[in-house]
Amino acid sequence: MAAQNNAPLPDGLEIAGYRIVKKIASGGFSIVYLAYDADGNAVAIKEYLPSALALRQPGELVPVISKPNLAVFRIGLKCFFEEGRALAKIQHPNVVRVLNFFRGNETVYMVMAYESGHSLQEQIARLGAKGSRLNEAFIRQIFIGVCAGLREVHTNKLLHLDLKPANIYLRTDGTPIVLDFGAARQTFNADVPKLTPMYTPGFAPPDLYSKSAALGPWSDIYSIGASMFACMAAQPPQAADQRKIDDKMPLYYAKLEENYSPELIKMVQWCLELDPLARPQSLFALQKELSLPRAAPKAVIRVDKASDGWRGLFDRIGRGRKKAADKNT
Repeated sequence: MAAQNNAPLPDGLEIAGYRIVKKIASGGFSIVYLAYDADGNAVAIKEYLPSALALRQPGELVPVISKPNLAVFRIGLKCFFEEGRALAKIQHPNVVRVLNFFRGNETVYMVMAYESGHSLQEQIARLGAKGSRLNEAFIRQIFIGVCAGLREVHTNKLLHLDLKPANIYLRTDGTPIVLDFGAARQTFNADVPKLTPMYTPGFAPPDLYSKSAALGPWSDIYSIGASMFACMAAQPPQAADQRKIDDKMPLYYAKLEENYSPELIKMVQWCLELDPLARPQSLFALQKELSLPRAAPKAVIRVDKASDGWRGLFDRIGRGRKKAADKNT
């Protein structure tokens, strides 16, 4: 079934005690809405609605799933629901807070806290347009928080598997939040059906390109290194599958030496090792390295405030994603 555009829920709709204000993003896996709860608090609601499996026409609430797609849709729905329940148990300042999850319209919804800010990707793009880069002190500060959040995620036997600057949200005070766990799954629980994850070339570890490779914290660590590289180079690293054929990353690392310390570049290289066993095996080691004092940065970074909430982040959900199997999005 080819990907298609699904109609969002209508503005003003009341569902499970929430009032939909408007759609703020959509992608191949879900639609995200700004909504208000019964007390008038703003929330972001993520609706499981994979466009390759389900079709919802304008004016309808319940999507149509063809019989051949029904089994895969239900497996994905179960995983989405279970992930929402697992994430709801996590309360960490660097992880998106899941407030609620519920069933409705024959699908599942995840309710998240809504905060003002912007994505790290927007920060990179804004500075890149001016010919500037994020400085080392800022990069270290951001990824210390990212590592702290992901350590809590891993403790709860979850992996992110799609970490990238577009999925790292910066509050107006500059502190990071890891979000969009659309590709996450309980990889340490053999009872959970295994779906082929969606992944983003450049940020995805080589582990995701192989059906036989073991996934673990080292898989997310590769994506952390790729995200740090993007902060330094204003572009993603070379895709892992291409690197196996002709690895050009040493040339890119050399170009970073003018603006970043050898320690930071070495750390990024360590995370981006193609061999999973050659990478840091836990986030603790990486977090410790990031916390070590370093020389003053060579450039000045300014964290701009934003008030557009989740819009800047979620409008990238699904963009640039490469699916290993379209029917499993």
